[in-house]
Amino acid sequence: MQERQTDRARYFRELALTSERYFIPYLSSFKRIERGMNVLEIGCGEGGNLLPFARLGCRTVGVDLADNKIANARRFFAGEGAEGTFIASDIFKIKEFESSFDIIICHDVLEHIGDKARFLSDLSRYLSPDGIVFIAFPAWQMPFGGHQQICRNRLLSHLPFFHLLPKGLYRLVLKAGGEEDYRIEELLEIKDTRLPVELFERLLRPLPLEVLDRRLYLVNPHYEAKFGLRPRLLPQPLASVPYLRDFFSTSCFYVLRCRHEADSGLADG
Repeated sequence: MQERQTDRARYFRELALTSERYFIPYLSSFKRIERGMNVLEIGCGEGGNLLPFARLGCRTVGVDLADNKIANARRFFAGEGAEGTFIASDIFKIKEFESSFDIIICHDVLEHIGDKARFLSDLSRYLSPDGIVFIAFPAWQMPFGGHQQICRNRLLSHLPFFHLLPKGLYRLVLKAGGEEDYRIEELLEIKDTRLPVELFERLLRPLPLEVLDRRLYLVNPHYEAKFGLRPRLLPQPLASVPYLRDFFSTSCFYVLRCRHEADSGLADG
């Protein structure tokens, strides 16, 4: 397992740095971020993405299913002298949030969700009339799209593409590497809920959400905080080739809003 997977304070700081350097400037192109704005992150983990928004005076809310991550988020925010509300819950059980948020963040979350169509459709319930949604996820076929960095085995945690093996063989490799049963089941579940670019865009088409922007990254912006690598977009000729682009898209950024009368969005494929 890579060190940042166990050192959650480090992970929190790295996410906060990426959010400050890249997420906020990117989202500011579509919506002015200012004091008093309501910002929600679904699947917030320890809340690192929200810290720079809180420092700008936004009212930040983080929701996550994991009690321990929410406890860490509260502790880390307190340590930074920042204010934020953190709730351990299923977001769709919180009725008072409806039509509340100017920005909703779903960072590296959607690839873990089974019923993606329902999740995406329900997002519009929580947006203010002119709100936006920021979704980022790794394309399934990219080198570490299976989240194998969480493996305990050092070799497997740094081994690209082996998550693309057939499920039975993938299980055998994980077992041979000494992974515990619960970890194997977690990785197999990610394989079941995988998210290629094409699936995501197909799921959006019938929904009340439209795409304002898409950016596919060859080098994920978060890799700067993690590995010292500068972000790099996937070259447009490659980004326009369905399926092939998934093998090179280490992060897929989308900005969405509720669909208005004049339909817009990405062309098919």
